[in-house]
Amino acid sequence: MPLKDLPADAQPREKLLARGPAALADAELLAILLRTGIVGKGVLQLAQELLEPPAQDPATGQPTGGFGGIAGLLHTSAADLERIKGLGPAKRAELVAVLELARRALAQQLREREVFDSPQAVKHYLQLHLAAKAHEVFAVLFLDSQHRLLALEDLFRGTLTQTSVYPREVVLRALHPQAAAVVLAHNHPSGSVQPSRADEALTQTLKAALALVDVRVLDHVIVAPGQALSMAEKGLV
Repeated sequence: MPLKDLPADAQPREKLLARGPAALADAELLAILLRTGIVGKGVLQLAQELLEPPAQDPATGQPTGGFGGIAGLLHTSAADLERIKGLGPAKRAELVAVLELARRALAQQLREREVFDSPQAVKHYLQLHLAAKAHEVFAVLFLDSQHRLLALEDLFRGTLTQTSVYPREVVLRALHPQAAAVVLAHNHPSGSVQPSRADEALTQTLKAALALVDVRVLDHVIVAPGQALSMAEKGLV
């Protein structure tokens, strides 16, 4: 049913203004952003399809379906959105801009408060930054003495299976923003967040190297699409 045919109090924009954004479902909020559908498909239906679980074409191996909810959309790029019929350049640009604003808002919140007041927020932020990458990346969160975020840097990039990490470079980068502590992070594109023996050995090597310049390693977070694991919570840091 077209939006104009819905009762006034059921149309997403009017519903938001009357009852607040919390009263709207994810698809309704997304429909406000998309504004219009396409021939034969209303904007609410288009929004709902974007939120459906992802799938794969068995013949071509190409992705089909949606992006797995709002969290999945946060991991998409303009190129990912091109496969959705009805999303022209303008709509794709608007969606990507809003998603990037969400990432930056979360980063700002982390910078403005003690990071470890909410370890779950750190995991979420690292998921936004690393989970969608097809290659393995080793990143470091540099923190001040109150554990506020100074910077997040991708220091090393590897293949799908391994990354070469140089302790000397990590130490030098920690000295640049005068960090007092760090959170190490890397992604597992394979989808598993279980730490390997190599992950454990690397954590201890970096912990020893950074201790020489009085920088503490607070955690090592492993990220995969939809999940993240804290090695500190497992007693491995």
